[in-house]
Amino acid sequence: MHEYSVVQALLNQCEEHAEKNNATKVNKVITKIGVMSGIEPQLLQTAFDTFKEGTICENAEFIQNIQKLKLECKECGNVFEVDEVRYFCLKCESLKVKVLDGEDMFLMSLEME
Repeated sequence: MHEYSVVQALLNQCEEHAEKNNATKVNKVITKIGVMSGIEPQLLQTAFDTFKEGTICENAEFIQNIQKLKLECKECGNVFEVDEVRYFCLKCESLKVKVLDGEDMFLMSLEME
């Protein structure tokens, strides 16, 4: 389960940002998780709840914003989002599409004291 290593890296990022901003506490951690990132949101939540204890994020709320797969058709220029793996244009059905978003996980913001 790679969610544990993802959470460890996320907590390290939170600690670094808190230190840079002279914060002693993180109240909220907001992330964006692409549907194609390979991250299982429920497992990530469990891992966060497990590993946050004893860290600057111990009492932090963990918000996961799920990003749909965002594609752009190279044939007709259509930009669209889908919830599932569907690598073809919904407008012209071309297979020539470019992924714009939905394959990564990002730390979007922190609320700190």
